[in-house]
Amino acid sequence: MRIVFAGTPEFAAAALAALIDAAPAQGFAIPLVLSQPDRPAGRGMKLVASPVKQLALAHGLRVETPATLSLKKGGAEAAAAHETLRSADADVLVVAAYGLILPQAVLDIPRGLASPAGPIGAINIHASLLPRWRGAAPVARAIEAGDAETGITLMQMDAGLDTGPMLAAERLPIAGDDTAATLTAKLAALGAQMIVAALARGARGELRPQPQPSERVTYAHKLDKREAWLDWTQPAQRLACRVRAFDPFPVACGALRGQVIRFWRAHADAADAATPGTVLAANAEGVRIACGEGALVVTELQRAGGRRLAAREFLAGMPIAAGEAFVAAEPAP
Repeated sequence: MRIVFAGTPEFAAAALAALIDAAPAQGFAIPLVLSQPDRPAGRGMKLVASPVKQLALAHGLRVETPATLSLKKGGAEAAAAHETLRSADADVLVVAAYGLILPQAVLDIPRGLASPAGPIGAINIHASLLPRWRGAAPVARAIEAGDAETGITLMQMDAGLDTGPMLAAERLPIAGDDTAATLTAKLAALGAQMIVAALARGARGELRPQPQPSERVTYAHKLDKREAWLDWTQPAQRLACRVRAFDPFPVACGALRGQVIRFWRAHADAADAATPGTVLAANAEGVRIACGEGALVVTELQRAGGRRLAAREFLAGMPIAAGEAFVAAEPAP
């Protein structure tokens, strides 16, 4: 089976690694890997290859990094990428967190795996239980919403936004201390196992696409830096979910004395009514901040330019007194 793989972050690299490992036993060949172009990163803002590109090159696989696959937007570069895809002579395209829109013309290039419903040309590894949390940020939105579980759905791709028929799905509970980072890692491992098994079934013509339910559709909109500012009028439990959901990006925060303070770990607790944003206590146990309902107890904080610190260490360098108030707005320059 000839597989073209398209993906960019660590989540996708886990699936590519599984396919590489399974290739000898399963008869997989990976003639081409697609990933997003190198991006500037770090203090020096040097160009860095994506985790998928780094892994592919380490295994001697061909990698292409087109800026777009849209013929309308990309012109000759996109047309060349389409030709490269055709020359890969793929049976199937496997996609995981690629980050670029795949037009129908691209989805039509692979020959497709045989199924009773017709050829399956492209399979997406999606980090939610579709149709819940279609879109760009399904892991963070599931945590933010307080969902008890999530999972991986393998989906036959179509031109819609995560609307294609489902090929397989497995559930995964969301632990009370899961962040977007830890949950993404768990889902990456699950997705890697599932795609290898699904392709083995596909080689035998055993995949059975099932339409997604039309009810309970939700959309996981892309995370925005502006969402990081906590609204203290909200219940503490909701804010605690946001702290976990926004780790590692955009990282929940508030402003105190004109400084931006980031919140990395926090939990909700009961508290008497007080003006939202007011510090109720600050000690080694955490910084207790009044919310619209209850209190948010922040146990790991970070000042601009500083390190993530447990509350005890943070308060040693920046004491906070009861009665001070956090605000949900970026300080004026």
